[in-house]
Amino acid sequence: MIKHLIKNVSNSVKYSTIKSNNELFSRSSVQFGFRFTTTETPQECILERLDGENKGISVISFNRGHVKNALGKNLMNQFRSHLNELRFCPDTRVVIVRSLVEGVFCSGADLKERAQMSQVEASQFVHSLRSSFTELETLQMPTIAAIEGVAVGGGTEMVLACDFRVASKSSKMGLPETGLAIIPGAGGTQRLPRLIGIPRAKELIFTGAILDSKRALEIGLVQYETEKGEAFDKALDIAKQILPKGPIAIRMAKQAIDRGMNVDQASGMVIEQASYAQVIPTKDRIEGLTAFKEKRKPIYKGE
Repeated sequence: MIKHLIKNVSNSVKYSTIKSNNELFSRSSVQFGFRFTTTETPQECILERLDGENKGISVISFNRGHVKNALGKNLMNQFRSHLNELRFCPDTRVVIVRSLVEGVFCSGADLKERAQMSQVEASQFVHSLRSSFTELETLQMPTIAAIEGVAVGGGTEMVLACDFRVASKSSKMGLPETGLAIIPGAGGTQRLPRLIGIPRAKELIFTGAILDSKRALEIGLVQYETEKGEAFDKALDIAKQILPKGPIAIRMAKQAIDRGMNVDQASGMVIEQASYAQVIPTKDRIEGLTAFKEKRKPIYKGE
């Protein structure tokens, strides 16, 4: 409980006690027949930069528990703001996406909020989701989804936009949109078949099947399966293996792979050559050679 001090025009003091639990916080005072209300936007999506031995790892956490992290306007605005900040952050080398809400990663779009939208507003919102997940996908640094609990619909589409997916045995994934007479609209019809193959992607989308972590691992939807509550720890372990590597080299390798997979192999070789050319003049490359010669661990600065 937090006590908020509110001053009125006669310098008298009122106290209002409110809860901070993923709700809009309101503070009000009534003086001379007038009601003054201020509203603070809840933090439904939080960006944290780790330090110590985990320095270089940034974590995006969803915290909209009262609607199971459903993707609403406020959460998505905060999410896109964090992505924009990370895109231009030279100190972040790996990004982990997770949930702070027990039992759920993301339940997909906020259908109650969607029901209040006009057709134009709904189309605009889905376009915003699609653009946001593309921004996540195109971050220069590696991204890891740590999945605990339900991640369906837009939740699955979000993790598809990450480079790696770690799912605990509590996780459930799938694209059930056809059951609502719509289709996955935030990249699901494109990223899923590229990841697990066309026939399997069609089956999952046409049937709306929900997969557990074991089946998701079997078909290649996720790379790792963990015990319940351990997905973030595994994601952190993967991130820590990436940290000591040359950050420019990691960015260029991601660029070469992502761009190369959408063209023929000959064109992909050209992309690889161009990406390799970007690491040649770096100080990190010289540091790597020097450290190898001196039989010590290299210290890369991203220069």
